[in-house]
Amino acid sequence: MVLHPFLTPSRLRSRAKAVLAGALTAACLGLIPMAAQAGDPFRTQNPHDIGDKTEAVFKALFYEGNYTAAQALVGEAIAAEPGEPMNYAIAAALGYLNQDLDQLADQARLTQQTASALKATDPLRGHLYSAVGIFMEGAHVLQSQGIARGTPTALRMLQRVFSELDAAERIDRNDPELSLLKGFMDLLLAVNLPFANPDNAIARLQNGSPAYLSHRGVALGLRDLGRYREAQAEVEKALAAAPSNPDLLYLKAQILFLQQEYAASVPLYRSALTYADQLPISTVRQISLEACQAEGTAGEICVERSRAISR
Repeated sequence: MVLHPFLTPSRLRSRAKAVLAGALTAACLGLIPMAAQAGDPFRTQNPHDIGDKTEAVFKALFYEGNYTAAQALVGEAIAAEPGEPMNYAIAAALGYLNQDLDQLADQARLTQQTASALKATDPLRGHLYSAVGIFMEGAHVLQSQGIARGTPTALRMLQRVFSELDAAERIDRNDPELSLLKGFMDLLLAVNLPFANPDNAIARLQNGSPAYLSHRGVALGLRDLGRYREAQAEVEKALAAAPSNPDLLYLKAQILFLQQEYAASVPLYRSALTYADQLPISTVRQISLEACQAEGTAGEICVERSRAISR
């Protein structure tokens, strides 16, 4: 079988932008904690003050992979815990995935406002989410102005992102939330910028927590480096923690496809599609497209079928 252009490694890396839009806010789109302390999904020791409503969004979005539920729950979390910048970052990421640029811009701004206020009581997380908010504002610039016009502004904003992350690192370089979030940000940059080093991002992610999200990020990085066997081992670890997560089923299917294990990839694509009602329609169409190609159907037919999918 010859890879159709829609499933080349470069196309997968482009598709990863949408996935990593959520992932770059790994702290925002986290998963239900395995620790005993309620509210903080990142730390088993010295937990920070993160509310139960925010945690519920975590569980829906990244443990269950239920974007539909997360969209409903994030409004409740913002109303109940208005001082938590993570909630606004979640809303911004969902706006990006839904191609709602107004929501992306508004929630990126609110992320920065609440993060600035949080610096007085939790400076590490305040600086961390200031970086997230600026990063998302930069994403809005690129989406609204285009790559050619928006890149100079976005690069200037990136310096502010690094400044905020440096301030967080001076407080606790090994903080698991910081490691996870910065690892995902570095990975997103490494995928899209020629001077960035994905190996550094992978190393940072390995120090992150929760393990489910950390292994997912490492798998994405190894996939984009063409280290497919290692990537498969990492996604297996992530699936052990969240076996019903459609994003992980989809990621494993991609990695198998890239190893030309087409027959093995098809059941995983199909399993991911059983969760179609809870996934963004753009993701459902992409999974359907790739599953069709994995079955050996002509690329043009697969494109037509995927485009015909609607709610």
